[in-house]
Amino acid sequence: MAVPKRKMSRSNTRSRRAQWKATAPTLVLCPNRACGEMVLPHTACHNCGQYNGKQVLSV
Repeated sequence: MAVPKRKMSRSNTRSRRAQWKATAPTLVLCPNRACGEMVLPHTACHNCGQYNGKQVLSV
């Protein structure tokens, strides 16, 4: 098992952790023109219940 030979300095640890970024989720407009809600891509709309032009959820 690999074990570090020296303690990692605070600046090296913090500069490595500085790359941990949370990205905002990608949102697209609902294809239903009457709805126009922002939804995740490739998912059914929670507002109108449509996916790919078809009603898939009863709202």
